[in-house]
Amino acid sequence: MTAVPPPVPGRELSNPPSDGISNLRFSNHSDHLLVSSWDKSVRLYDASANVLRGEFMHGGPVLDCCFHDDSSGFSAGADNTVRRLVFNQSKEDILGRHDAPVRCVEYSYAAGQLITGSWDKTLKCWDPRGASGQERTLVGTYPQPERVYSLSLVGNRLVVATAGRHVNVYDLRNMSQPEQRRESSLKYQTRCVRCYPNGTGYALSSVEGRVAMEFFDLSETSQAKKYAFKCHRKSEAGRDIVYPVNAIAFHPVYGTFATGGCDGFVNVWDGNNKKRLYQYSKYPTSIAALSFSRDGRLLAVASSYTYEEGEKPHEPDAIFVRGVNEIEVKPKPKVLP
Repeated sequence: MTAVPPPVPGRELSNPPSDGISNLRFSNHSDHLLVSSWDKSVRLYDASANVLRGEFMHGGPVLDCCFHDDSSGFSAGADNTVRRLVFNQSKEDILGRHDAPVRCVEYSYAAGQLITGSWDKTLKCWDPRGASGQERTLVGTYPQPERVYSLSLVGNRLVVATAGRHVNVYDLRNMSQPEQRRESSLKYQTRCVRCYPNGTGYALSSVEGRVAMEFFDLSETSQAKKYAFKCHRKSEAGRDIVYPVNAIAFHPVYGTFATGGCDGFVNVWDGNNKKRLYQYSKYPTSIAALSFSRDGRLLAVASSYTYEEGEKPHEPDAIFVRGVNEIEVKPKPKVLP
């Protein structure tokens, strides 16, 4: 009998980074994809055409990246710098610096500001329209209880997840202090936080193979809706093997979401109906990052070993872009009894 080849997990992009992929993001305006890597590079791809459009190099591993518009973006990393990248001019400049590696960058269209989170236990807001130079672009510095691990924005709301399971919720119009100071309802280290597209709350993942669904409204009614669930784990020889959940990405049309774990699987969830809609065939190694395209037709998947088991032989880092079928991401209507 001829062996059946495993299902193709999507089209693999050519010219991938040569080391671990730290993040990837689709543009809000096109199928351009920005990818940051431990190989010190930030790469811009046209995901539909499978073409590398541009590349910038940092002085150290790049830990995050985001778009400003379709021809420019921002990146930050272990060299403590925050950079502005202009792709169509192959031009970059240093927007500013932190005192330790910069883990997260997010651009707020609502505030017209770039927000960066660092392992120096601060959050900084920058005005990228200002002339280059820290004193003219830095809007404010905001101390955090611990190292910043993940950021997410929805409208004027910013959620900051740090070491020590702290979660701070800010209104970008008044950053003097958090609107809410919370603690993760998960017991172990936070890996990723992502706001719901409808602005009512956020999903938080951790190293223990769990995701928590949280709500901003502090009323008893809203808080009664929050819950956590197990995922990215398997039973083997009578014991549970638990994998970190590295990535969460919300579908821009349906509000369902995908999670990616160190088990190499991507799952799609309907958070309102509390059920899994779909599981994609296994990827070659850990899922480091996920991003849906602006219209939800494509899902970019970073298959990149995240060293959760230390140094060991592993599959090369790769970026897959797969088409998304409505059946995989559209919530099922509730069936009344």
